[in-house]
Amino acid sequence: MTPYDMIKNHLDSAVPFARYVGVRLIEISDGSASAELEQRNEVSNHIQSMHAGAMFTLGEAASGAAMAGALAPVILQMRPVASTGRIDFKKVAIGTLTAHAKTSQSGAALMEAIRRDGKVAFDVAVDIRDAAGDKVVEMVVNWYVSAAR
Repeated sequence: MTPYDMIKNHLDSAVPFARYVGVRLIEISDGSASAELEQRNEVSNHIQSMHAGAMFTLGEAASGAAMAGALAPVILQMRPVASTGRIDFKKVAIGTLTAHAKTSQSGAALMEAIRRDGKVAFDVAVDIRDAAGDKVVEMVVNWYVSAAR
C-alpha cells in the first residue's frame, strides 16, 4: 500500500460528512487528487440537478485530498484547515460529477515552508466536470496547515 492509498483510506474515515454525501475519492498523488459524486435524490435540488452544497462538498473533499497528498510525509502530524473557499458555477450539473484538484505549489515547496515557518497557507484549484466532460464548477480552496495541537 502506497502512502497515497493510506491517506485515501484515512480521509474516507476522517471526513464523515463527505462520505455521508457520497463523495468517493478516486486518486491521490503529490499535490493532486480526484473525487466523484453520483447524482441521486439526496444530493439533488428543486430542478433535478446537483445541489450547490453537494458540489461544494465534492470540491472541498478533492482539494483536501490534494493538500494531503502534497504533504504526505508529514500530514498525520499536521492540522489542516480550509480557510476560504470560492466557487463559480458554470453550467447546470446533472449526473455523476468528477472533481480534479491541484495544489498551487509543489509538495516539496510546501514541505520546505512548513520546515522553515512551522506553517503554510496555499490554494488548491478544483475543476468539476460532468460525464460529458463539460466544466460545471471552478473552485479554489485556501488551506492553512500548521502542526497538530
